[in-house]
Parts: sequence; C-alpha cells; structure tokens
Amino acid sequence: MPSSALKPLLKWAGGKRQLLPELRRFYPRTFGAYIEPFFGSGAVFFDLERGGALAGHRAVLIDSNTDLVGCYQAVASDPEAVARALEALAEGHEASGAHHYYDVRDARFNPAREAARDAGGRIAYTPSLAAMLIYLNRTGFNGLFRVNASGRFNVPAGRYVRPRIIDRQRLQDASRALSRPGVEILWGSFEQAAALAAPGDFLYFDPPYAPLSRTASFTSYTTPRFEAAEQRRLQALVIDLARRGCHVLLSNSTADLIADLYDGNPDARSAGLRALRIPARRAINSNASRRGTVEEYLITNIRVD
Repeated sequence: MPSSALKPLLKWAGGKRQLLPELRRFYPRTFGAYIEPFFGSGAVFFDLERGGALAGHRAVLIDSNTDLVGCYQAVASDPEAVARALEALAEGHEASGAHHYYDVRDARFNPAREAARDAGGRIAYTPSLAAMLIYLNRTGFNGLFRVNASGRFNVPAGRYVRPRIIDRQRLQDASRALSRPGVEILWGSFEQAAALAAPGDFLYFDPPYAPLSRTASFTSYTTPRFEAAEQRRLQALVIDLARRGCHVLLSNSTADLIADLYDGNPDARSAGLRALRIPARRAINSNASRRGTVEEYLITNIRVD
C-alpha cells in the first residue's frame, strides 16, 4: 500500500520536491517500467510511489554516487538497525552539537567508508554507515554531499538549532518503497538506461545541471564532474530513447549549452522532444541573495492535455 506520508529520505543538491507540481503534469497515464538514471533524493520516485502510480511496475533506480546507493540499499534491507544507530547519533548531537558532527565525520564516517570500499570503488554500506550518512546529511551544511581530492567527505557542520535527525516513520516508509518486489537500486552511469529501457517505459532524468555561468557550477557537488561532454552523451541517449518509443522527461538549467542541445535542435525536434521553460525555486547557493525563482527546462516527448 502506498503511504501518504512517503517523502525523500535525504536532502540532496538539486532535489525536485519543489518542482513536483510541474513534473506531475508529465507523468504518463500508462507506461511499462520506471527508470530513474540520476536517482539523488528520489523525489519523483517517491512521489510516484506515494500516489500508487508504480503499483505493479518494475522500477530501476540508478546513481553514480556509491555512498548514496549503499545508504539506500542498507535502508531497504534493515531499516530498524539504521534507526537504532541513528538514535544514538542523535543523542550525541544533542549533547555536543558541532563537536559531535566533526567527530563522526572525521573519526568514524570517513575511515569506515574507506574500509568498506572495494577495488572497483563500490562501498558496501552497513546500517551503521548508512546512519552516519543520514546524520551528516541532516546536520551538515545545506545537506550537501561533497568529497575532497583525497575522496574524504568534507562538508562542514550546518547551523541548525534543533535538526530532526531521526524519523522512524520516514525510514520505514522509504524502506518499504525501496525494498518492494520489482525495485532495483543500481550503482553506475546513467548510460545503463540504454540497455534497460524498452518501448513504453517511463524515464525521468535529473542530471547535474549545466552551470548558468562559469562561477555558478552545480556539478561540483558530485564526483566525477558532469561536463559538456556528458551533457552531449545524455542528449544522444534521450533522443535515442524517445525514438524507441519511451516516455522521457528531463530537467536541466536554461544554460546556453542545454538550449543548443534541446531547444530548437533539429535532432531533438525530430525525436518529438520539446524544451519547456518553467519557474523553479533554487535553494543551493552559498550566497543567500542568489537563491530564489529561476527558469529551468523540462524536456520531454510526453504530451499533456
């Protein structure tokens, strides 16, 4: 049964909760599998699941961030163990705040995630490690995930008076959604979608946005960086999927690069894609005066009434 309280578990740069009213207009009435190649906070997946739109559907959730994928897999398999570990972290934060945050980040989380990393880069998350990531996400600056050149998580503590660190209901709801039959959580590139998608499937793409200026890069919150070459490979994939008969929906900035790739591009147009500008509220910016309403693109071949 879908839960009316089902919400994303993590805060994530570029999360789409604010954009859901616009995105819902383009949910196809009928479709096969649901595939989300840039899972992130999973706002669209959880929204579809909450409304029952994914009942009976296969859902494939892909992300290139091994920490994110490992955390979701741990929550899916053992939410109670994650909750117990998170309660202990919440007690420590209540007692010593930022001091506890830096102790968890530097003395526990970073060493544990390196110890759990295999030769291929995958991190086998335990419930304890997942709880630490959720704790750092709830109490770190703007809920960011960022690593330094050495691969160590280095987001500073946030300035929250009473952050809500443990929410057992949200954990249980997320676990049920992520662990139900037919849901797969995969670590890897968005390009896996090429081999997974079939005609009639619904794919939502939420890549790191192309920066609107040289200094306004949103790609720096993920590694490796998502540059112009990756945006072009994504465009080729989206066009291919649209021509195959898949329902595709993509979010991105209104940067010149994205306009060139989709807005009036003859290949995109011939595949039935439209580039629509919509208002969106942007919250991730170190300068509070630069947060607010901006235009973003929704690119889709899905027709609405």
